[in-house]
Amino acid sequence: MKERLWNRNYCKVMFANFALFFAFYILTPLLPLYLSEHFGATKDVIGLVLSGYTLTALLFRPFSGYVVDSFPRKTVLMVCYGTFAVFFAGYLAASTLLVFTIVRTLHGGPFGGLTVANSTVAIDVLPSSRRTEGIGYYGLSNNLSMAVAPTMGIFIYRYTHSFELLFWIALLVACLGMAVDATVKIPAKELIKNKSKLSLDRFFLLRGWLLGLNMVAFGFCFGVLSNYLAIYGKEQLGITGGTGTYFMLCSLGLIASRLQGGKALREGRLTHNAAGGMLISLVGYTLFILLPTVFPHQREWTMVGYYGSALLIGLGNGHMWPAFQNMMIQVANNNQRGTANSTILISWDVGMGLGILVGGVIAEFMGYAAAFWTVAMVNAAGVLTFFMATRQFFLQRNLNPTVR
Repeated sequence: MKERLWNRNYCKVMFANFALFFAFYILTPLLPLYLSEHFGATKDVIGLVLSGYTLTALLFRPFSGYVVDSFPRKTVLMVCYGTFAVFFAGYLAASTLLVFTIVRTLHGGPFGGLTVANSTVAIDVLPSSRRTEGIGYYGLSNNLSMAVAPTMGIFIYRYTHSFELLFWIALLVACLGMAVDATVKIPAKELIKNKSKLSLDRFFLLRGWLLGLNMVAFGFCFGVLSNYLAIYGKEQLGITGGTGTYFMLCSLGLIASRLQGGKALREGRLTHNAAGGMLISLVGYTLFILLPTVFPHQREWTMVGYYGSALLIGLGNGHMWPAFQNMMIQVANNNQRGTANSTILISWDVGMGLGILVGGVIAEFMGYAAAFWTVAMVNAAGVLTFFMATRQFFLQRNLNPTVR
């Protein structure tokens, strides 16, 4: 008999993941406005304040994988979730820009640890025969929060004009997620022995280095897109107010891909899912910059390229991400699941950071069109790398013969 995928513990972890990302995304689109109105922060200061969160999350993730693998997982999960929730109260208490900056920057630490701990617990509570499929569906929880939370936050603020209410909602939702996670029963696991012998492999899964490097390329592309989409659309394409719709379509593509790709993941066809997702994303990124270039004065083609790319990139990333996450887990030993999860997240974050930095430099000296052509080329390079090297790299190191 097929083992049950949607068991009680898995559903609880899924809800807790939805709650943590809901609490995060309900504030994300409005924090720049809050800093500007409440503290009088300028655009450059707002960028510095908000970037600290991502930097701290990136710094914490390598250590998070080691801690999750080395100590009782439930304890680590509860400490991370509790700390993550408490920091929302810090936003309510912050009376100066300096205090808010400190709170926001430090908040990235428990967020980085929590995303690793919760996703690792999700793997633990899944039956082994349904693990690859379950990891794919797990991503639906943060995709749904990405689609719902920003819209809800903007709606609430539009009718209440109360940032304090939004901070309270984020705090309460995070506390609810923590309460649900507290009831999850995690199977006993073997802890890493000889903790005194530290090595790089405790913090970054060296067996999956090429998978991580490939993921950096795809993170780079999304980093440029997510940060420079609005200004490129406004200045170059004449599209104002379309950013929210773009990311809503992208989220719908992500959700559809998780549902559509479930069968391939269930059958263990990881490289098949990854390849299909990468090619769909490549078409999306290419259409995004190609159609406005080829048809510069035909708005209908510009709109097709702009909004069509959102669905394609969402579909592509939705297939590619769980496949790469599963491949990273399959090349890791059972006592390195936390490290495998942190490695794939680190790789994506590094790519995102490079995309923001390099994309900004290219846009400054050569224009936004050049930045997005660079995205298309980097994505193509990532696809070629997968077919020429990464696929075989995975198959040679795969520890589970039932996946391929």
